[in-house]
Amino acid sequence: MKMDKGVKPEKGEKVEKSEQSNNPEKITDKKENTEKNEKSEKASDKRDKNDKGDKSEKIEKGLDKKEKNEKIEKVDKLENGVVNGVNGDVASEDGEGVEAEDELRDEEREKLLRVLVGELEDLPPLGSKIVRIFTSSTFTDTTLERNALMEKVYPKLKNNLREKYGLEFQVVDMRWGVRDEATDDHMTTTLCMQEIDNCQRLSIGPNFIVFLGQKYGYRPIPTHIDAGEFNMLRDCTQGEPEELELMDLWYRRDDNTVPAVYILQPISSILTNFNNKRQKRLMESDQATWWDTLGRLQRILRKAAQVLFIAKKLDREQMHNYFMSVTEREITRGILKAKNVKDHCLAYVREIENINITLLRFASKFVDFAARNVDGEAQKLLKTLRDDKLPAKMPDSNIVRFKVEWGGKEGIDIETHKEYIETFCQHFYSNVLRLVDDAMAKNEKLSTNSVYVEVLQHLKACYNSCKVFQGREDIVRMIQQYVLGKSDKPLILFGDSGCGKTSLMAKGASQARSWFSEKSTPYLVLRFLGTTPNSSSIIPLITSLCQHLTWLYEIPEEYIPDELSPLVQHFKKLLTYATKSKPLVLILDSLDQLSGADGAHQLAWLPTTLPPNVRLIVSTLPNYYGILDTLRNMIEIPENYIAVLPLGENLSASILKFWLKNANRTLTEDQMGLVNEAFTKCNLPLYVKLVFDEVCRWKSYTALQNISLAFTIHDSIYKLFERIEIQHGKTLVSHAFGYITAAKSGLSEAELEDLLSLDEKVLNDVYQYHLPPVRRIPPLLWTRIRSDLPSYLSEREADGVNVVNWYHRQFIEAAKERYFKNLNYVSEIHSNIAEYFLGIWGGGKPKPFEYTEGQRKMFHLEQKGGESDRKVPSQPLVFVDENGKQMRHNLRKLNELPYHLVRSHRYEELYSQVIFNYNWLHAKLNSMPLQSVLSDFEDLLDHVYQKDVKLIADVIRLSSSILSHYPDNLGPQIIGRLLPYFTINENIRGLIQQCDTDGLTRCALVPVHHCLHTPGGPLQFSLEGHLFAPFGIAVTSNAKYLISVSNKFIIFDLSTGEVFRTIAPGIEGIMQSLVVSENDKFAAGFTNNNQVVVCNILTGEHVKIMPPLKVQKESTVIGTTMNNTHLVIWTELEWYLYTISGTFLSRHTIEMSMPIISSDFGPDGRLYIVVKSGGPSDNDMTLEMSDNSIEPFEFHSAIAIAKDKQIMYTCIEISDNAVAVYKRDGDAWRYDRTLGDNFDMVFALNLSEDENFLVATIALGYKLWNLKTDVMVPLKLPHGTRNIPTKNTLNGLVTLTRNNHFVVAAVRKNLYVWDVKQGNMVKVLDAHFGRIIALTAVTHGCNKIISSSIDKTIKVWNFDNILEDVHSIDRLEKPIETIDLASEVPFCVTTSRNCVGVWNLENGKLLKTFGTTASTSVITEAVITGDGNYVCAAETANIVIWDVSKDAAVKTLPQRDTQKLIRNEFDTRIIAIAKLGSSKGCVACYSLPEGEQIYKFEYGLRLYKNGVVTCDGSFLALPAVDKSGDVIGVYHAKTGTHFYNLQLKYATYKPLIKLIPMPHDPNQVALIDEDKGNILDLKKKTLVRSVSRWNGQVTKTGKNGLYAPSRGGLEYLELKHGKTVKTLIPKVAEGVFSVDVMFSKNDHHVIYYHSGHRTLRVFRLTDGKMVAKYKAQAEVKVMTCSPGGMSVIIGCVDGSLTVLALADPFYEENVSFLQAIPSRQKHQIGNGQASGDENGDVTSPKNSIGTALQVARFVAKARGAQRSRACVLS
Repeated sequence: MKMDKGVKPEKGEKVEKSEQSNNPEKITDKKENTEKNEKSEKASDKRDKNDKGDKSEKIEKGLDKKEKNEKIEKVDKLENGVVNGVNGDVASEDGEGVEAEDELRDEEREKLLRVLVGELEDLPPLGSKIVRIFTSSTFTDTTLERNALMEKVYPKLKNNLREKYGLEFQVVDMRWGVRDEATDDHMTTTLCMQEIDNCQRLSIGPNFIVFLGQKYGYRPIPTHIDAGEFNMLRDCTQGEPEELELMDLWYRRDDNTVPAVYILQPISSILTNFNNKRQKRLMESDQATWWDTLGRLQRILRKAAQVLFIAKKLDREQMHNYFMSVTEREITRGILKAKNVKDHCLAYVREIENINITLLRFASKFVDFAARNVDGEAQKLLKTLRDDKLPAKMPDSNIVRFKVEWGGKEGIDIETHKEYIETFCQHFYSNVLRLVDDAMAKNEKLSTNSVYVEVLQHLKACYNSCKVFQGREDIVRMIQQYVLGKSDKPLILFGDSGCGKTSLMAKGASQARSWFSEKSTPYLVLRFLGTTPNSSSIIPLITSLCQHLTWLYEIPEEYIPDELSPLVQHFKKLLTYATKSKPLVLILDSLDQLSGADGAHQLAWLPTTLPPNVRLIVSTLPNYYGILDTLRNMIEIPENYIAVLPLGENLSASILKFWLKNANRTLTEDQMGLVNEAFTKCNLPLYVKLVFDEVCRWKSYTALQNISLAFTIHDSIYKLFERIEIQHGKTLVSHAFGYITAAKSGLSEAELEDLLSLDEKVLNDVYQYHLPPVRRIPPLLWTRIRSDLPSYLSEREADGVNVVNWYHRQFIEAAKERYFKNLNYVSEIHSNIAEYFLGIWGGGKPKPFEYTEGQRKMFHLEQKGGESDRKVPSQPLVFVDENGKQMRHNLRKLNELPYHLVRSHRYEELYSQVIFNYNWLHAKLNSMPLQSVLSDFEDLLDHVYQKDVKLIADVIRLSSSILSHYPDNLGPQIIGRLLPYFTINENIRGLIQQCDTDGLTRCALVPVHHCLHTPGGPLQFSLEGHLFAPFGIAVTSNAKYLISVSNKFIIFDLSTGEVFRTIAPGIEGIMQSLVVSENDKFAAGFTNNNQVVVCNILTGEHVKIMPPLKVQKESTVIGTTMNNTHLVIWTELEWYLYTISGTFLSRHTIEMSMPIISSDFGPDGRLYIVVKSGGPSDNDMTLEMSDNSIEPFEFHSAIAIAKDKQIMYTCIEISDNAVAVYKRDGDAWRYDRTLGDNFDMVFALNLSEDENFLVATIALGYKLWNLKTDVMVPLKLPHGTRNIPTKNTLNGLVTLTRNNHFVVAAVRKNLYVWDVKQGNMVKVLDAHFGRIIALTAVTHGCNKIISSSIDKTIKVWNFDNILEDVHSIDRLEKPIETIDLASEVPFCVTTSRNCVGVWNLENGKLLKTFGTTASTSVITEAVITGDGNYVCAAETANIVIWDVSKDAAVKTLPQRDTQKLIRNEFDTRIIAIAKLGSSKGCVACYSLPEGEQIYKFEYGLRLYKNGVVTCDGSFLALPAVDKSGDVIGVYHAKTGTHFYNLQLKYATYKPLIKLIPMPHDPNQVALIDEDKGNILDLKKKTLVRSVSRWNGQVTKTGKNGLYAPSRGGLEYLELKHGKTVKTLIPKVAEGVFSVDVMFSKNDHHVIYYHSGHRTLRVFRLTDGKMVAKYKAQAEVKVMTCSPGGMSVIIGCVDGSLTVLALADPFYEENVSFLQAIPSRQKHQIGNGQASGDENGDVTSPKNSIGTALQVARFVAKARGAQRSRACVLS
């Protein structure tokens, strides 16, 4: 290495990493020796363990050897499955490394076993997420090096480790940024020791690095001296009264420490101006006095210690305590007494040659001086440390020695020693990285196992809580009785905040396993909710529990659902695996700490009836989120509730004394009296803990008037905060605590240091009296604050890093109250955090600052300020490596930033960086649950409402089922739903443009037009999940839940649209109806095979009932009804009464065997039954009572009865169809009035919710009566729409909205809406694509209508938005079967079973629909001419030619069973191929558009397959049959002349599946059979070749094809030899589904549709990369590609047509095409949108088809107009 002349590395020492690798043999030898040494150490450790008795036998109670082996096998699977493979030690040549690795694996297995079963003894340490290095050095001589590291190396390491491994990087340099070694309270040394311990505990890889020079360093006197030892020291000084006086002045005896100690007093308690920076002279005087005093005390104590050592009253180590420097103490703790220093420690030793001792001012920085001479004693101690102790402990490879020459102004400076500094920095950087890399390679596999890490965190928390637990034996005994008892319900502990619930839960957990007998192996599953990210919200919590249970009970790894409802079912199923020999104790502490997202507080996920051998214990606060009330409703057993009360005075005092004893502390009698008085005021456990921490600070000599206790938890916390502020500075403390309190999920200590370093107020306060070398906060300051908060800051993992946060809710509340009173301050704190996560000052960007007035005066500064790099990291959304490969998401930024932007009111940045930022949304969807994305929007909307924000949130909500599985579909979903807002909303336009650019790298298929439901209109949710039609829907009276039934119950949360609970009763049939009890607890439905299911809505428990039916046709269940206690089931002939729990009570028949139509409970519990009293041809009915208490009442047609059963509306024979009103009078119904004349037959009657309106269903619409005025308003259906009467239906599908503003009726698939006052139809909603089968209104606190349909969906409509614009999507009524594109204009024609549709491909609008000429006809195919003028459609009996612009059929050609239409001769001919029975086919050719027959012939066939025309239109080839067998009939396509039959006699012939024309050769066709493709030359009459596996798809050149079997996989073939060129989808089993695959027309891509996944996958052929995976909104029936290969057109089962641009960013022309389409233009003209005419009226696009055609034709002629309206054809 080229060195500066002042740098001389010592011989044999390694300076750079590259130099180390120059001699690999040597390095290997050294490594082998080290490994051998380590191995022998491990072996001796093992022997020691065996001597002590093998503790591992206790690991699992009752776990026999076989069981243990099984578990270990399971561990192997878990390691290989869940964990990413992290290699252990590299195996050496002689194989020893392998043995070591096996040993390590055994250790890991053992460890995993212990942790997952819930063993609390000897818990392993938590895996680390941080590299935390303590740097030790003397104070003045390493300033240059430490500043260089701070400036150049630490930021680089921080970025590298975060990007490479996701590790936080933090350096603890207790000297940096601190002016003076001496601190008032002498705490620095103690804090250094604590920090070294913390670094050793927390850090992965390096944890201690020492810089040693020629200075031994500051040698303070001990702060604590054992009383016995101090008395001996005093005895030695008896002859020196002054010295004794000095010792007695500065050291005071504290008897509160056990055993007693003498404590060095704070400097300012004696020298009061020591820290008085405002009185500089006084301060300097006191400081000089202190340094003089310190010197005297050092001499006194050292002299006495030497005397005692000689007298053998002190050993050498005790004597050395009085001579030792702080640096040696640190090295002793960090290296000499540490384990495995090779992996964790580095030492840099620098020797300066030729130090000029005469320059005392400079030389004293680098060498110890005493009385203006070199301190020989210190130098001797240094030499022993540096040259003897250190090398003896540390391997040579970890010690780096430098020699530099004395030079420059100050002996060593940045200019003169530039190369040395650069070499040092480079070496430091590479060595730290080396140690981290080694550590990550050796890192236990377990540390990356999320199950293990999660469980271990909770066990640690449990262990820590138990350590200080005392008392409460009565409650622990109750928990024991529950665990060992027979209860199948959960146990609930509840009590106020701070009452000790968590400690009790921990204590119960710690003992639970010991309560079971020796024969069983109990498993403990424990979660302290809210303490880790995976225990803070419901989906991650249950997922974690499922993973844990799967391992415990050795269940084969199943797919764990990620949606709440199936996840809960899976969880409950896993609980059933507990056995008598392996019982399960599940403990969930603090339900109130769960996030309310996904309905967690409604507790639907909580098992209320437990399987045998499972015990569940939960705890909660009583008055949070209604959790305790909900529990009481779900679990109605008082004995299962335990109230946790305060401790009481005596127990509080006992606990305090116990804790004091454990801490080697005590109190004086007077002090204890003060404590006992406090306990009379408050004795909650948290208060006792606060008191304990306060009294631990009291000394026996502290005067009573100087100590006090607050009497509440809140005031105690306030007092604690106040003391810390006084001690460390109000600005620093309030901002540090403010940041922690403001953070959403806590802050890592590195983040907190960064934030304080960006906070000018804090820095100006800290640096009032000196200027820092780098404008950052000194690490020591936060360390001191944290040490004064014993255990009140908890450490946990969040977003992949270790964060600190307040450990108890009361601290959060107190901190908010104390620091967040000033709203401007709160906003400022949030703003600073937001800036940090925005990365505004990260990655080396300097932040400006201003000097305070005081600083400018003190330091004589002319400039007002400057700018400084704060060394904080950049904040990208995604971390990438040096090759640009994505490593991980920045979860901290994704989680924290939106929260703080909202609370700092930085809305512009929130909109641009988060809400309307595609990359943000995509990153968060990819890395976090979808609900966390939505919560950002909900949080913003709670603060500020903005419509476009709501629109994006609703898009994500509507798309949730797709985005939660396919986050890359974000772009297509946003575009497909929000394109109508492109021209009118700037934010949405910007987001769509990002989707069209940034989004293309994730999914290159994007909608050309609006094609998905747009939020903002009346449709609020489209709820899916039923596999069959949901015939029954009902809403609870509080409008909270929507219950629906098919073959299962699905209960939705009506406020979010999320599934609240799924109840799968395991029935065979489909439920036909649904009833809900009045108290909203129970729901019941009956199936089409006579089963009845009753379920508890709150708990999910259910019973199945099979009523005792008679064996006859009429004995099928046709209805159920229920109240809160009873259930009635009826058939036509009888009804059965059951209790709500399913107990059969009685059976009843109807007199005269009249069929039952309906029954309903009255408020008095009696049953009102409607029976059919007339004959089959009439509609006469009778209302009867179950107990015959009221006379039967005869009526006809329909009936509606008020809820209280006092008023009835019906039709009676005497008044024909007029509706009569009857009122109850004792035991009879008395006539009241008739509601005017009505001559229309009534099909049904419905009352409004408030019973003020009555709706009658009639054939042509409805009649609405206002029952207060009896005024009737007719509600007419549109012309051609009518109601069809349904037999024995009393109620129609009609209802009224809230406040009776609208009447809503369902007819077929539409919802019709009328206003009540005028009866005008205000809206027709195209609600479903199947018949609507149920309709209900929700008016409690909202205004919703809910419809369910035969299409299996349930739609929730918000009628507050009913008059908002609905951006409708055109579709056919039935599935699209075929698509044909016009070649010159952007139109296509599609067919469904009964309809032909002509579509505009640019805007997705359905321009024309043509029906069939006969109602029974079925359409098989339609084609459109290239100019879009004519459509030719084949139906059952005819071929019809339609003139598109005239909307008329110009020719009907009689030809039955036409199967295929082929356009030919530039669209002037149409060839129709038809079936004539089973053995003949017919071909006819007609002119277009005239319909003149050109030729017609018949041919023989065995099984019909479509014929083809060759690529130049000359040959017509037909699969046919003649005497010789299967043939291809070859005809002249223009004249119909039969050339010959090509016999299919080749050896490998199999019956064909399809025939295709080869696109490159006009003489070739290919016959595709089940396992190959066979290319035939029609001219040469030969088989050209057979290509194995080819499915018939072929490129334009004819050179390549595809193989896509239905069981999965996709291969790109070359057709010459049939070899695979690229495997696009590997052969993974995806189930046997229908698969459709094609090449794009430009052969750039392959499009692959899989019906099982409902996805379109697009592969780029140049490199085989998948560029899109588009999830279709409905099953795709047919797809095709545009002529230019730029777009894909799909027709779906719901009748919709969607055009998707294939905008692969690899091809510039594809992206240009996307940007040029009309829907992406800011001002859209003539793109099919409705436009205003000259009178300002809106004209529908359907009426402007002629104009559209003319424009399109004109454009088609303009060849250069590539980006015109016709560009969709590209």
